[in-house]
Amino acid sequence: MQIDIITLFPDVFFGPFAESIIARAIKDNLIVINTVNLRDFTQDKHRTVDDTPYGGGPGMLMMVDPLCKAIESCKKQDSLVVLTSPRGETFNQQMARELSSIKHLIIVCGHYEGVDERVRELFIDKEISIGDYVLTSGNIPAMVIVDSIARLLPGVLGDDSSSEEESFTNDLLEYQQYTRPLEYRGLKVPDILLSGNHKKIREWRKEQSILKTKESRKDLYEKFLDKNK
Repeated sequence: MQIDIITLFPDVFFGPFAESIIARAIKDNLIVINTVNLRDFTQDKHRTVDDTPYGGGPGMLMMVDPLCKAIESCKKQDSLVVLTSPRGETFNQQMARELSSIKHLIIVCGHYEGVDERVRELFIDKEISIGDYVLTSGNIPAMVIVDSIARLLPGVLGDDSSSEEESFTNDLLEYQQYTRPLEYRGLKVPDILLSGNHKKIREWRKEQSILKTKESRKDLYEKFLDKNK
């Protein structure tokens, strides 16, 4: 999979993508991540990428020409172009799975008060928000999206089944887990996990996932119930 990220601040991505799982995935050629500096597509000596909105109003808008040229520079026939935006659909695990099947993803990091609407009309296939709050730019949302997608790619986690029993799979939160020691400060590992009965362990874990979801995320619990009527 290839992901191109169009941003005003390409250097901020070096740290998050240079460590741990994503760094190994890049090294093993399981994913290719490129940053594209939007200012490289400007025409003036000041490398201007923003301007005041027609009709007045606060803040600045990202200009149409540099953004369109930046997208065109990396767009292929099968590319999906995503804009990080508060107007977008809220990102979730199902969306991450859908995007992980895309061969080439272009992420446009929103900034300032947003983008010229003509960018949306000409190139944007999907808008994504990571939550109902405002950030200074779309760089952090882009990192979140890439991290979530990358770990779903075959071979990235080492054991591909690891992503099948995580929170939000089947609209449930993950069950609680334990490792050594057997007892710590008076708290013991549940006996069922020591039983060796894998069928009963699976049943217990499913039951715990349902209980945890009902307690913490009633919205997910309702979705789970609707799908399992």
